[in-house]
Amino acid sequence: MPSLTQRTADINSRRAALTLGFCLPSDVLLYLLLPMESAAFGITLAQAGVLLAANRLVRIFGYRHVLNFYARNGDRLTCMLAAGAAAVCALGNSMLSGFAALLGLRLVWGLCFAALNLSTQVLATSEPQGAARRAGRSRALIAFGPMLALPLGGLLTLWAGPRPIFLILAACCLVGLWLARGLPTSGHDLHSTTRRRFKWPDSVALWSFIEGVALDGLFIFGLSIQAQKIMGGDAVLIAGGLMGLRYLSELLLSPLGGRAAQRFGATSMLLLFSFLSALALVAFGSHWVIAGAAAVLVLRALQLPLVTTLVAERNPGAMRVSALASNAVWRDIGAGLGPLLAGLLLPVAAAPWVFGLAGAAIAVSAIFCWRAKVTH
Repeated sequence: MPSLTQRTADINSRRAALTLGFCLPSDVLLYLLLPMESAAFGITLAQAGVLLAANRLVRIFGYRHVLNFYARNGDRLTCMLAAGAAAVCALGNSMLSGFAALLGLRLVWGLCFAALNLSTQVLATSEPQGAARRAGRSRALIAFGPMLALPLGGLLTLWAGPRPIFLILAACCLVGLWLARGLPTSGHDLHSTTRRRFKWPDSVALWSFIEGVALDGLFIFGLSIQAQKIMGGDAVLIAGGLMGLRYLSELLLSPLGGRAAQRFGATSMLLLFSFLSALALVAFGSHWVIAGAAAVLVLRALQLPLVTTLVAERNPGAMRVSALASNAVWRDIGAGLGPLLAGLLLPVAAAPWVFGLAGAAIAVSAIFCWRAKVTH
């Protein structure tokens, strides 16, 4: 039987994950709709790439402020403010047009996600016993909302256009606001030696950066483009279904990834899944677009709890909160660069080369993670 401390950690982690799970669909629908329906939002395709990168790029500069606010004020106030602001952003996505207005919404959402995501990771690892299991279950709960919203959003877009769905998603964010009322109020201790804003990446942060470029950036942006090239008018349904598979995979498989990390070691699992992801990216960039995309999404789901677990293992005690935030920044740097690279490279370079090189980079960075564990 879990101890009282473990049960409390389980409850808090679950509530934080559900808060993010209700707010996240207002963001992920844009990854489907902005590249395909850019004219309906009053923007160009190039501007869509910038908007999809902006929410991550703002976190590079804003994460330190979010971290300090979170550490001072605790999970409840931070997540309630973030969920409320996310509802405003969703409402704006349904009504506002043009690059400048949408850019403002994306910047605000980026800081909201930073707060909500940090809370889920910190609360999942608050008790070392069972941290990998909680991290996996947390990813599964976060995935539930986007899993439903993506295919349903694709259907509603064909029927009513791309804007009305965001009114529904604004209401979902308000449900997240209500859930956040039950989170802990206490602040968090930060490691005292923080003379530099963020250190240069260690092997785990380097892997997170490269995975951010390859999977959260190049692949997700390229999924809409590849689907539109190959499938024409049905692209919004196919791409929405595949992106929904991303979150269905997280719902079903992230807990398995967490259990595998607890049993076989997070570093060994990261190495295995990274090499398989490299092969899946090669397939996606070639003739097996749907099969390769499905494999990438499944493997990404298995990997998600591994990084949180590795960071917590290698940064015990008060260093954990700052290390989780720093690792998230490096992933955001990569994920922010990814759509920009996709917009530049995919029109002029062969897809097999682009995605093949991205997969090779993931595999090499995973080897560095494994070597760092061996020599630790």
